[in-house]
Amino acid sequence: MCGRYVAALDQAALVAEFEVISPPVESLFVDYNVAPTKRVYVVLDSQDSDTSVNALEVARWGLVPSWAKDRSMASRMINARVETIADKPSFRSAFGKRRCLIPANGYYEWSVPPKQPFYIHAADGAPLAMAGLYEWWRDQSVAEPDPAAWLLTCTIITTAAKGEISQIHDRMPVLIAREDRSGWLDHSVGGELALAGVKTPVPLAAYPVSTAVNKVSNNGPALVLALPGIPAGQSELQGVCSSLIPEPRQ
Repeated sequence: MCGRYVAALDQAALVAEFEVISPPVESLFVDYNVAPTKRVYVVLDSQDSDTSVNALEVARWGLVPSWAKDRSMASRMINARVETIADKPSFRSAFGKRRCLIPANGYYEWSVPPKQPFYIHAADGAPLAMAGLYEWWRDQSVAEPDPAAWLLTCTIITTAAKGEISQIHDRMPVLIAREDRSGWLDHSVGGELALAGVKTPVPLAAYPVSTAVNKVSNNGPALVLALPGIPAGQSELQGVCSSLIPEPRQ
């Protein structure tokens, strides 16, 4: 799973990196310990435009399906397994036409045993674009036109970890390379076709970090510093996140 990540790019950097035409009014602080239910940036294909343009929105991490009676299930819907998103009622509709990118500098994962946190990031230091889904949920307790009447939520799509990254954990986010972003976001294309277009590998590196990240209230750039005393050549694991398409069902 992916349960914690780093979002340290400011809004201006995100607008440039993801070729955003429509940025949000709200600006979030950088966050080195993003946890479920926090407000996060998402990039999506604006459905209000006649042409395909990228919009930057602020969503709450933890998907609330449009049909949900309340938002209580959000904390259980932070990840969606790529192998089942086309079938599960909670994700099926969003997979078809509400796909997004969730920007990150990197993400944390814990190995077991022992329970040691690692910081996993692009090997070249570039921002990551985690594949996600989003939904708008209508809060019936709030009358329109109050903006709080609608809640935007998101989830991160995960897959089986590949290469040496699998030594840390058996799951990882599906990562979308720059070349594949527009195809993934295109809401005029169905989910299966969009997933088939995710072909470009994203090389990753990882190193152990302090257990301070375990506490959600801890934050700041010190969380991504490598643990001291790790011999050169032993602190980095190299791996690749490629197209990560699940095997067809038999």
